[in-house]
Amino acid sequence: MKKTFEQLTTPEVLYEVLALLMAVLLAVALASYIKRWLRPLTTRTTFGVWPRRFVVVGMVLAPPVLLMVLVLGLRALFASLRMPTGVIDHALDLATVLVLVRLAVHVLSVSLGPNSWIRKWELRLTFFFWAIISFQMLGWFDAVERTLNGIDLLPGAKAFSLWALLKGIVVIAGFVIVTSLIARTIERRVMKVEGIAISTRIGISKFTTFVLLGIGVLLGINASGVDLTVLSVIGGAIGLGLGFGLQAITSNFVSGFVLLMDKSIKPGDVISFTGTTGTSTENFGWVQELRGRYIVVRDRDGVETLVPNQNLITNSVINWSYSDQRVRIRLPVMISFNDDPEVALQVLIDAAANHPRILKDPGPVSRLMSFENYGMRVEVRFWIRDPMNGVNNVRSDVNREIWRLFKKHGITIPVQQHDVRVIQAEPPESFPGQRR
Repeated sequence: MKKTFEQLTTPEVLYEVLALLMAVLLAVALASYIKRWLRPLTTRTTFGVWPRRFVVVGMVLAPPVLLMVLVLGLRALFASLRMPTGVIDHALDLATVLVLVRLAVHVLSVSLGPNSWIRKWELRLTFFFWAIISFQMLGWFDAVERTLNGIDLLPGAKAFSLWALLKGIVVIAGFVIVTSLIARTIERRVMKVEGIAISTRIGISKFTTFVLLGIGVLLGINASGVDLTVLSVIGGAIGLGLGFGLQAITSNFVSGFVLLMDKSIKPGDVISFTGTTGTSTENFGWVQELRGRYIVVRDRDGVETLVPNQNLITNSVINWSYSDQRVRIRLPVMISFNDDPEVALQVLIDAAANHPRILKDPGPVSRLMSFENYGMRVEVRFWIRDPMNGVNNVRSDVNREIWRLFKKHGITIPVQQHDVRVIQAEPPESFPGQRR
């Protein structure tokens, strides 16, 4: 150790270290200036996708590339002055490795998409992998391994050192990253297939991602040296305990996969939740998204409701746009026994005939449905093709027109009422001998 310290404090080595520090500071300053100059180009609409990507790569690689160039210049300068270049040679190798690692991590981050966790940890991962490679190049890796291997985390019959833990984490993370890249590639290919319904494409992508990530974790655990037979016993006990607690969550995930595969409900469908069929619009809304545990339904008030997938499987749901978006609306109304039902039936057709959203083919029809206690029950029926624009607004418009035309033709809407008759009871007849 003393000999190493004396070598590092010699004037020749100090000159090299001082020159390298100045090169690092100069590279950071120049990289900051270059980034400010390149940043507006990343949003320029006249550039294509690939030119903008190359600009981003230039901004990412600017600091390490400038550092490598400056260190290479120092190497030439010190060699021309016949000064030692041992430290600068090592620094040049490390700068070259930094450029390659920075490029590899950035390409991996772009491949996994903008929402990947690697995007947030891109710089940290770069220095982490660079440090590991640097330690190996400088010959320090074996010493670090021996030190970490001597720290036992679980004292007992079988040693489990800090080195084994870090090795397992790195190996598992590597397998997960590789399987994530494969899943991402498959998802992009599947989402481009126009012949498959969007819900089926989403289902295939999600299922493939979950399966590949699970396989990646298992392969990583196995590659890190952990016996999977031990984990099977522990996993069985944990699974039995979590099976009861996570029953509802698991049911929602399975139900969501079923919805994606059978295409009964898709993004853009108009649905309502009710126990009766017909034109009821209770909980009426549009399906915005299909998630693993729930779907997002947006109503006409702009409120987004998260509905568990299990509710869509076990309860009755009206899908207004399942096979045909046309729906029939029925409006019942009572008329008095004193009115002519033929006139009332024609008035109902006239009330629905001129509405812009009511279809002409098939056109509105009216029916005399029944004779009730206090009047005759008539009904007008008509079709609309755009329930996503609202159903109750059409009902309101037609009801208002019915009221106006009934007033015009003198047709009355009876009010249900009950007549109560009070009958005076006669006094009972008297029996012989009974005192009156």
